This record gives sequence, structure tokens and C-alpha cells, in this order.
Amino acid sequence: MTSALLPDALARIAGEIDRAFDLLLPVPADARAKLVEAMRYAAMGGGKRLRPLLLCATASMYGVNREAAVRAGCAIESIHVYSLIHDDLPCMDDDDLRHGKPTLHLAFDEATAVLAGDALHDFAFEVLSDPATSADPFVRIELVRALGLASGWQGMAGGQMMDLVAETSEFDLPTVTRLQQLKTGALLGAAVEMGAILGRVPVEGRTHLRGYARDIGLAFQIVDDLIDHEGDAELAGKAVGKDAGAGKETFVSLLGAEPARQRAHMLVDQALAHLANHGSEADLLRAVARYIVERDH
Repeated sequence: MTSALLPDALARIAGEIDRAFDLLLPVPADARAKLVEAMRYAAMGGGKRLRPLLLCATASMYGVNREAAVRAGCAIESIHVYSLIHDDLPCMDDDDLRHGKPTLHLAFDEATAVLAGDALHDFAFEVLSDPATSADPFVRIELVRALGLASGWQGMAGGQMMDLVAETSEFDLPTVTRLQQLKTGALLGAAVEMGAILGRVPVEGRTHLRGYARDIGLAFQIVDDLIDHEGDAELAGKAVGKDAGAGKETFVSLLGAEPARQRAHMLVDQALAHLANHGSEADLLRAVARYIVERDH
């Protein structure tokens, strides 16, 4: 039953997020048009939409209005997309391919890519602070704070800085784990947290959800490392083998491929255990956890 939930849920959230971006990012009839076209190019029609899915799945457990959850999902996806735009730039990872199509700085130009990333970052908080997302100002400010913490120096951007330092340093397993908890895990954790915030779950009632998100976040990155180590670039929709080429330590380089795979499965088992007190309303979260270790891109 659980596995059958996921394909439909992924297709549904992909359509909802694309429609939300289409509605919220109309192309203006002036000199800003190129910027908004670039934002739309990066944000629409690609990616797994895992973060919005996690947010909406968590929100649905607590009876949140679907439209509100999708709007918040659009905000967290905007942060994710902006990070990919900047990550692909020549000054960072210098990638040519993202979601199977040319990266934004190649499809447009570097200056437009920087601006599009900046604008998507700001757009996320514009959406979250809008009363259309929640009529409760306390919910809105908590959403803003959760996403701000997860995306800044204490979260994703801090992890990205550690990733840059990793190219010229030797990191041990605890340091690589911390790097990935920030770079990848923080935003996945925020997705679950924001769903609970919309559902007005008190902070002390979110501990098990945080544990679930922490474990799937690490499992997700281990699988990413395995895909980079042994995957197919065409299937992945992006370059592979880049971590080894850059001299970075990863879960695979530190543990070996098979022990890393075993650790990812162990983390997913832990994530599922955090949901033990939930019934069928958490089946989609369980399906996402299993998908994370089964995916090949």
C-alpha cells in the first residue's frame, strides 16, 4: 500500500508546484522579463519536489488546508532552486547540466543566474509572509524563521561553505556528517518542521518529526554520494564522479560503498521508528523514507 502512494503523490506535488510558480511568477512586460523567465526556467518542470512533498505530507497529517501547504512548499522549493543555481555557477561547482537540461548560467548568462538565485531566495519569504499562506501572523513568522535558519549560515549555506573547504582539507566522518546535516539535511528538516508549524503542532510535539527528518536527510546524502560514485550521468540528470575529482571526502570514500549503503538503510529504519506512534496518516512519510534509499537519481 505504502509504495503505491508515492508515484501519485510525486506527480501531484510536481503539478501543484509548477502551477503555483506559474501563477506567482508572471513575466512582466518590461526589462525585468529576462530575470523572471530565468526564475521560471530554473523553478518549473524539473526536480523531484521532495521538500514540498515532505512539507505537504506532514501538513496533511494535521489537517492543514492543501493550498496553504502548497504555497509553503513553493517557498521551500524556491530556496532549494536558488541554491542549485548558485551551486552550478563557475565560481562554485561549474556544472553544465541540471535536471537533464543546461544549467541556468549557460541557458541565460552568469549575471542573470546570480540575480535569478537572489530573487528566488527573496521570493520564498515573500510567499511565506503573505496572509494567503496563513491568516495567523504567528504561524507566518515561525515559518519565516524556520526557513531562514535552515537556509543561512546555520544551515544550508553553512554546509555549502564547509563543502568548499572540503576541497582543500581532509575531513573525518563526524565532520562530513555535520557538513551534510547542514548542506542537505537542514532544508529537508525544515520541510517537515514547516508542515508541523502550519498544523500548529507545539515545539515539544515535533521531536519525533525532527528525528525522522534528521535520519532521512543523512540517508539522502549517503545515497547521493553512492550515485556520484557509481551512478549514470544521463539517469542522474547531472554530472557524476565530481566529488572524487575534487578530492572531497564523502560517506563512500570514508566508509566504502557497501557499508555506506548499509548505513543509509539503517538510517531509514530509524526514521520509520520515529513514526511508530502514527497510523496510516503517516504512510506517505514512510514511503518517502523508503524511496530515499531506493532511488537511482
